[in-house]
Formats: sequence, C-alpha cells, structure tokens
Amino acid sequence: MLLHSTDIPGLVWAYRFSSGADRRALRLPLDCRRDDLAPDDGFIWLHLNIADARVPAFLDGMQGLSEPARAALTTHDAHAAVNAEDGIVYGTLVDFQREFDSDTRDIGWLHFALTDRMIVTTRLQPLRSIDRARALIEKNAAKYGRPIHVFETLVAEFQRTLIALTMEMADELNLIEDFVYDDTPRDERRRLAPVRRTVVRLHRHLRTVLAQMRRAAASEEEDIPPGFEDVALRLTARLEAVDHDVYALQDRARLLHEEIDSKLSSETNRHLYILSLMTAFLLPPTLVTGFFGMNTSHLPFAGGTAGTAYAVGLIVLSILLAWWLLRRAGIL
Repeated sequence: MLLHSTDIPGLVWAYRFSSGADRRALRLPLDCRRDDLAPDDGFIWLHLNIADARVPAFLDGMQGLSEPARAALTTHDAHAAVNAEDGIVYGTLVDFQREFDSDTRDIGWLHFALTDRMIVTTRLQPLRSIDRARALIEKNAAKYGRPIHVFETLVAEFQRTLIALTMEMADELNLIEDFVYDDTPRDERRRLAPVRRTVVRLHRHLRTVLAQMRRAAASEEEDIPPGFEDVALRLTARLEAVDHDVYALQDRARLLHEEIDSKLSSETNRHLYILSLMTAFLLPPTLVTGFFGMNTSHLPFAGGTAGTAYAVGLIVLSILLAWWLLRRAGIL
C-alpha cells in the first residue's frame, strides 16, 4: 500500500467545489495539507477513514464543527441518526459495504456532518453509495452548488442501491417460491433465512432514518443549513417508496417461511401417520409372539407338530383383525 505524506489522517478523498456560474469540483491530491481545505468562496467535501486512530484529533482542530458533530463523525455505533443544531446537520446513515472487486449485502455505516460551507463524511469500511456519488460528482460537478446537494446525492444513491437490492432479493424469492410450491417437498429455509434477515434489518433501519429525517426537517430554521428542509422532504418521499417495497418483501418472505413450515409439518404428519399404522398392524402379532414366547407350562399348541402353523395363523388373523378395526373406525 502506498503511503502519502499528509497531515490529514485517514484521508480517502477531498473535493473543493467552486461557486459561481462555472462550478467545478477539484479533487485534492492525497498528499494535500490541512491548509488546502480552505473552501474560499465554495465549499469542501472531506471523506475520511476512521480506521485511522488519528482522525478524532484531526477533527478536533477543524473549525465550524460542534462537539456533537465531531462525536458523530468518529462514533462506531451501529444505528441510524440524523440531528440538527446550530446550523449543522450530523448523524449516521445506513449503507452497504463494498469489497475491492464486488458489492456485498453487509450493512455499513456512513457518518456525516453538514454545514453551509462543508460536508465531512467518515466510514470504517468502503461503501457502495458514496463511491457512486463521487462518480456522479466527477461527471457533472455543476449540479453541486452547496454541501446539501452532495448530501442529497448520497442518500439518493443509497435509495438506488436499495432498489437494485430489492429486485435481487425479489428474484431470489421467486426461485425459492418455485421450489416451495413444487410437488417435490424441499426445505428452502436455509436459502430463505439470509433474505429474511437482510430484509428485516433494512426495514428497521429505513424506518429509523425516515423518522430521524422528519424530525431534523422539523427543526428550527437556525438549527439547519439553508435548503435542508426541502431536501429532507424529497429524500423522505424517495425513501418511503423504497420502504414500501422492502416491507412487501418482508411480508412475502414471512408468508414463504410459513408455507415451508406448513409443508414440512404436513410431511412430518404423513410420516407419523404411516408409522402409527405400522405400529397398529404390528402390535397384535407382537402380542401373539409375546404370549407364545412365555416359558410357562400348558401353553397352547405346545404338543404336536402343527403348533407353529397355528401360531402363524393367529398372527395373520390378528393383522386382519387390526386392519378391519382401522377400516371400521375410518382411519384407513
């Protein structure tokens, strides 16, 4: 791994956005200095990796961030939060982790702090949505006139990731459903369990993000950056639409799980029914053989040469009697 000489620990990337009609986003080099972060007449997006233990000390020296915002940027808590005070919006958003060569379904956490002059984001593992947001910014930086626009893009890309993920899980549920309703009984709970776990976690975190976003949007005007209320309303509407899809997947997965349990219970009951019939047929012959197996005197058929044949005949008669009684009772 190539190490760069910089006094910005944990730096993943930093962008300086210019203002005016000709908006541009200049990506700062990884060996940039702390003084290079001055936003001039635009704003700064700073993205850090909090795996570097020096990040908290660096953030303590940043101007414009409150103590709660710094704590939110360096926390390792695994729950969503959106707070607003003194013109700063800060908290934690849910996202999905990304490997070097593939995407995953593992939940990750994006910490952020947003003011009218900068947006600072931190993470522990690489995340899907933030990389896509960076690609969009490099493609068309003119759309981003304020830090709130970067924040909106981050959440919008998470929403798009959710849509793609729900489609993937819907396809998986379709395959599981085909096997569940097939004539051949199969236990698909092992394949269904990861889907249910992911859907339940997503629904829980989405509901939390939605509630926190509404609460932050309802804050006093002096506690939120300009334009945050409108952005929060748009993002809430987008996330609610995805949340309905996630909830539908959750309900569908639950019904599939109940159907699998019902089929397995029916199969188990059928096996128990067959076992009970075998027991009912074999119990009378067992009684006959047990009776003639007693080492007592004056047993029937003890004398002569046809005793075994008589005993076998009694066994057959007992089986026929058991069959007649089961038919008479409506069990067979």
